Amino acid sequence: MIEPLVSGLQRHGFEVLAAATGIEGIRIAGSVDLVLLDLGLPDIDGLEVCRRIRETSEVPIIIVTARGQEADRVAGLELGADDYVVKPFSMRELAARIRANVRRNPARSSAIEVGPLQLDKDQHTATVDGVELSLTPKEFALLAVLAEEPGRVVPRTELHARIWDPVWVGSGKSLDVHVATLRKKLPPQTLAIEAVRGVGYRLVLP
Repeated sequence: MIEPLVSGLQRHGFEVLAAATGIEGIRIAGSVDLVLLDLGLPDIDGLEVCRRIRETSEVPIIIVTARGQEADRVAGLELGADDYVVKPFSMRELAARIRANVRRNPARSSAIEVGPLQLDKDQHTATVDGVELSLTPKEFALLAVLAEEPGRVVPRTELHARIWDPVWVGSGKSLDVHVATLRKKLPPQTLAIEAVRGVGYRLVLP
């Protein structure tokens, strides 16, 4: 399943390193942001691969397999896997799970750079061409989410979940208001927030 998986993930904007064996996967696991791990490998069992990777790395691991039995899922999670996807699955779902697991990875850098924008989530600062922006906490959170993957349309549901609450039930107008106020604080010639009707928003470099 490597070839369709690689091409599908590339269409979703990911860089992919493919490993045909467990040993090769262990070797390259330290150089990636996330590992997709099949349990049915030609050399060693995928659960053993998971155990060995976790001995030396905190990289997020998503097990992707046809083994849907509860015992296999529990074994994988107990060995350190972060998520479990059972075939068949949609590429859209897998891409969403990858993004969610990478976001939760505490080892991920807190610094984001998009063109002239430099954003530090630890220091809670955002500057454009060295000039600090005066942002409210919600505006900062909104800009940080959009800046993680510039050009990607972030769905409104994802923005609500990440900036407010996963079960947030407030007015959808709150998001639009915060986007409007944030737009006014961004230099329009260098950064822009585009609306995609009925979907969400994306950060672009004009």
